[in-house]
Amino acid sequence: MLEDVTGALETLADVLSRENEFGTLLHEVCEQVVRAVPGVEAATVALLEDGTPRTAASTDQEVAGLDEEQYSAAEGPCLEAAHSGKLVRVSLAEAQAQWPSFAKAAHEAGIGSFLSAPLMVDRQVSGAINCYSSQHHGFRELDARLLELYTAAVEAALRSARRFHQALELAEQLRAALRSRAVIDQAKGIVMAVRHIDADQAFTVLVEQSQQENTKLRDLAKRLVAGVTATPR
Repeated sequence: MLEDVTGALETLADVLSRENEFGTLLHEVCEQVVRAVPGVEAATVALLEDGTPRTAASTDQEVAGLDEEQYSAAEGPCLEAAHSGKLVRVSLAEAQAQWPSFAKAAHEAGIGSFLSAPLMVDRQVSGAINCYSSQHHGFRELDARLLELYTAAVEAALRSARRFHQALELAEQLRAALRSRAVIDQAKGIVMAVRHIDADQAFTVLVEQSQQENTKLRDLAKRLVAGVTATPR
């Protein structure tokens, strides 16, 4: 069983080395938890965004629908794990007593056992990894421990992926800021030359015109530069 967990994590690590899209990584988490934990037939990853839950990835649309049932009822093993930060392991019979609406939908879908582990990536990303089985005897204690082991490794991997994505986003923001700064400086130079004023005065002129036209300063600067540098027909 530990070999299954190790193999699942190795596959996830390989995907992390090749894939930058966070949603694709979460889908791979679902695929590999089915491999890592015995008895898991389908899995989902639920995320909480500003307190609102959504299913970010799943191996099966039917169990994704069961996640939605929990969101609608505001209760269920998935939400319990996500909000409490504790692993939830229940059979259908136990779920009927705690979450009757969800248990009814699960019974109709042929699901008999549930195992959900809290997922904490960072302050912005949290939720739960949710495992479903058609067996009615419930997941074993060993299954719960294996899911905890898998989830701990997944959290570390996803944190690294998130930091990498955030670094890429910051780099792009900086590049955009530098491009904006360059075109604004060019526009300032044009205004300085035309009006025979200094840099501060030229910047003030651009700001006032952007406010009057309700236009972003960067867009005004681009238009001014383009007008001056356009090739005459």
